[in-house]
Amino acid sequence: MRPSPGADVVVGLIAGPGAGERLAAGLPAEPGEALTRRHPGLQWRLPVLRDALVRPPAGDAELVAAARARLLEHDWDLAICLTDLPLQVARRPVVAHASPVHGVALVCVPALGAVGIRRRAVDTVVDLIDGLAGEADPDDDGDQSRLRATRRLRQLADDDDEDEAVRGWLFPARVLTGNLRLLSGMIRANRPWKLAVGLSRALTAAVAAAVFALVTADIWRLADAFGPVRLTAAAVVAVLAIVLTLVVGGNLWERAREPGQRRQIALFNIATVATVVIGVVALYAALFVLAVLLAAALVVPGLLTDALGHPAGIGDYLEIAWFTSSLATVGGALGAGLESDDAVREAAYTYSATGDEAPAASPAPQDAGLAG
Repeated sequence: MRPSPGADVVVGLIAGPGAGERLAAGLPAEPGEALTRRHPGLQWRLPVLRDALVRPPAGDAELVAAARARLLEHDWDLAICLTDLPLQVARRPVVAHASPVHGVALVCVPALGAVGIRRRAVDTVVDLIDGLAGEADPDDDGDQSRLRATRRLRQLADDDDEDEAVRGWLFPARVLTGNLRLLSGMIRANRPWKLAVGLSRALTAAVAAAVFALVTADIWRLADAFGPVRLTAAAVVAVLAIVLTLVVGGNLWERAREPGQRRQIALFNIATVATVVIGVVALYAALFVLAVLLAAALVVPGLLTDALGHPAGIGDYLEIAWFTSSLATVGGALGAGLESDDAVREAAYTYSATGDEAPAASPAPQDAGLAG
């Protein structure tokens, strides 16, 4: 547990053996001074932990998960990992990236270059902390951007969990209302509308289900008979089905092992569920537009009139598209169940690139072990 409550931001620096450990020696003071100038009124502590986290070769998602485990274990607000392993965002090598939902950032030390490495490291760490505060563009030096980041960091550091055992199930609600700005920034930086693009099996199953439903006369009649209330209920059930499949099936829900972790876990889970819900709603909207276009192209008005028993109009086509979108979303849930846990995590969490694009660094030696 941290020794002092209040606006005391604790950013753990996790240094891997080798270049990361050498860089971390004496580094915390410099970012701390720069952060104090950028965010007046906040106190900064940057403890250093020597830990390789993973045994190479390892992907970025494994590093983020391991760094988050250390964050929770040591009760930090944020964590930054200095690693020798190469980093990629959208298959492009980068110097660093941040995952605001996890509260974790990674820095590829070799990618910082050979000259002026300490100065670049300080600048990168300071920018990453703004990115972890939920800022979509951590390189923006605008006053309003800094003020937003300062408010979010103060909310993140505000330690008001002393009566959390009494609050019980009300605690997540308190986190939601008290950290709304922080959560909104985390969710925005995570770009949830790109969720479906990363789930190829789910998207394929959804499109296949949509095409099948549109050419089935029974679906036309059901859509006509359901009415707005049942169509709305079907849409809600379909969205909930794929959300639960992704969150539960992809092991995206975290559980607190220690009482002091509950606030961090609550922030993470609320942001994760909101990210998935927004992403699925975006998928549903895209499927609805696709269904409208396909219905106009594939459903012949004469056949639709014969199937419904009354003249077909635009409203009938919209109802068919609505019901088809729900069925397609359920098909997407079935496809999401076939995705691997790693694929779901990669799709659900966006890693925002920070710093210049860099050449891939050489991986750490194969015999690099975990540090105690």
